[in-house]
Amino acid sequence: MTPGEPALLAERDPRDRLGLGGKREAEELTVGLGDELRELQSRLWAEDRRSVLLVLQGLDTAGKDSTIRRVFSGVNPLACRVASFKAPSEDDLDHDYLWRVHAACPGRGEIGIFNRSHYEDVGVARVKKLVSEETWRRRYRHIREFERLLADEGTTMVKVFLHISTDEQRKRLQERLDDPSKTWKFRLADLEDRRLWDAFMAAYEDALTETSTEWAPWYVVPADRKWVRDIAVATLLVETLRRLDPHYPPPPEDLADVVVE
Repeated sequence: MTPGEPALLAERDPRDRLGLGGKREAEELTVGLGDELRELQSRLWAEDRRSVLLVLQGLDTAGKDSTIRRVFSGVNPLACRVASFKAPSEDDLDHDYLWRVHAACPGRGEIGIFNRSHYEDVGVARVKKLVSEETWRRRYRHIREFERLLADEGTTMVKVFLHISTDEQRKRLQERLDDPSKTWKFRLADLEDRRLWDAFMAAYEDALTETSTEWAPWYVVPADRKWVRDIAVATLLVETLRRLDPHYPPPPEDLADVVVE
């Protein structure tokens, strides 16, 4: 998304192939990107100066969990930090809504992954009327400035909205009911949220439009085809790390003449 322009989610095709020929081609490219991601992550971890934060947002069944599992397969778990933001605890509610988010941000050298994020506070909080309109509207400004702080302090954000269609969501919810290995993921509340589809899409349209900035732009990734989703997210991460171009630190001068006997 170009900062300052509307998201126009209704005009984006969740089944877009992004110019890819097919699933096999995408999977082969994803393997190569995975190798490069592991090397770049290793250099970022060793350099220990900057960090990357991947934010994954999307409606239910958009594929946040599986994106993390597939894109980060084989990376060094010591250098990753995954945070999933569910309903806030009593302790969370005793603080401002960004308190728990800031605490979960990656340290220097790490890649942080947010499975849902502070955008729930302008999404779910808006749709479920957990806060007033005045409150969720002013949060856009809070979020922009919070993300500017992260950028200024060395965290590069990659914010991804996994864009799924209502038909694909229906299919995936039904699969969860039909497949015993997936039924544990299903909640009756998912059906209630599905009935609020239009309200959630309106909330995300506004949130993405209001918070896509030069320092933390949004990327809308078509998510109906899982293989397109996976390679798109992997590509965004690798391209971000290429731009950062982390390096292994030089050896200390006092090691120049050391010989292990």
